[in-house]
Amino acid sequence: MSELNTPYAPGTPAWVDMMTTDRGATTEFYGGLFGWDFEVGGPETGYYTNALVRGLPVAGFGEMPRDAMFPVVWTTYLATDDLDESLEALGAAGGKVLVPEFDTGGPGRGAIAIDPTGAAFGLWEAGTHIGAYVVNEPGAVVWNELATRDPFRAAEFYRDVFGLGLDPLPDFPYTQLTADGRAVAGVFGMAGGIPAEIPPHWMTYFAVSDAEVSARRVRELGGVTVGDVVDSPFGRFTTAGDPLGATFRLIQPPPSTRG
Repeated sequence: MSELNTPYAPGTPAWVDMMTTDRGATTEFYGGLFGWDFEVGGPETGYYTNALVRGLPVAGFGEMPRDAMFPVVWTTYLATDDLDESLEALGAAGGKVLVPEFDTGGPGRGAIAIDPTGAAFGLWEAGTHIGAYVVNEPGAVVWNELATRDPFRAAEFYRDVFGLGLDPLPDFPYTQLTADGRAVAGVFGMAGGIPAEIPPHWMTYFAVSDAEVSARRVRELGGVTVGDVVDSPFGRFTTAGDPLGATFRLIQPPPSTRG
């Protein structure tokens, strides 16, 4: 298992959350899928809800009006140790701010932005809340990946804004983003075979102990799976969607990589 208690290095995915139109239905689905417990904040937080693994936060849920025009999605937040500086660098590198700085008080400060290729993501400057306190084990986030039709520009953008290193994989349109020499996220080039209506996006991978069992559980809970569970060098995985339309991936890491 992997527990963290210090802020993430700049550019590292530190948190994922979702603004849902039905917090009850959403927490019921993910609680049933991952066995999460939940900690609901007070009215001053809009009843923001933390998902817990062994009592520690791994993801969050907010709520927006049922008639909201925004899709329900998982948002990946990249760590920064200076939000103002990162937002300035973001603008200089061709990004745009979608949701201006919000200050949660003690927990930290954040913003939502869009990169030059059209993918939305969050930024998080930790206060008392560093982000996910458990990673790389069943029920927690194990990887975050950007899918875009301009992977080279995207990779350069995240390098310029957060000081990340770039590690392109040979013979495959994929670049690993590195912090302090360690791979922390990926940038994938969407090929022409991917439907044009699928926009650039960050994808969250949740670790599971058995990909087939978890995929079946998604369907039992009213979600959907896209295609079969497939093998990769990084584990067995599939793409899933929750009942409100948010997509994510389930991955069963190889035994040697599990926390």
